[in-house]
Amino acid sequence: MKHVAVFCGSSDGASDVYRAEARLLGAELASRGMTLVYGGASVGLMGAVADAVLEAGGRAVGVLPRFLQSREIAHKGLSELILVDTMHERKAKMAELSDGFIVLPGGPGTMEEFFEIYTWAQLGLHRKPCGILNVNGYYDPLVALFDHMAEERFLQDKHRGLALVDADASDLLDRCLAYEPPTVKTYLTEKQT
Repeated sequence: MKHVAVFCGSSDGASDVYRAEARLLGAELASRGMTLVYGGASVGLMGAVADAVLEAGGRAVGVLPRFLQSREIAHKGLSELILVDTMHERKAKMAELSDGFIVLPGGPGTMEEFFEIYTWAQLGLHRKPCGILNVNGYYDPLVALFDHMAEERFLQDKHRGLALVDADASDLLDRCLAYEPPTVKTYLTEKQT
C-alpha cells in the first residue's frame, strides 16, 4: 500500500485531539514511505494531515475541485495538486490514485466519501482496505450502526468487516496492510443457488 486516501473534515472539530491525531496519522504515513492522497485543502483536519506528512518529508497529493481553489483553501505546499471540475471527479481520481482508504473525523461530506468507497468495496469495484480511525470514540455510533445493520440483515456479516476500525493510526495502517477482501456481494439467497 503506497498511496493512501484520507477523507476528513475541513474543520478542526470540538477537541484538540482530532487535529493531534490527524497529524499523527500524517507523520505515520510519511515514516512508512506512503503517499497521502486527500482533498487538497489547507484547512481543518485536511490541512493538519497534509502539513504533518510534508513536515516529515513525505509526499502529499491533493485533489481539489476548481471551485474550491477559488475560495483560497488550496494547500500551497503540496507535492502535487490535481484540479478537477466536480466533487464526483475528485472522488473518482482519489480512488484511482489510492491503494487504500482511511477516514478521520468529519461531517456529512466525509461520510459521503467514505460510504461511497465502502459501497464500492462491497460491490467488488475495488479490493482495497477501508479504515476508520476512531479518534476519541468519534465513530462509536457508526460502528454501532454497522452492527445494527448486520443484526437486521441489511449488511452481510462478511461485509461488516470491510470497515477496519481502530483508535491507533499505526495499528490501523498495519491492519490495512494485512487486509484480505471478502467475496463480492451477491443478492442470491441459499434457496436461489
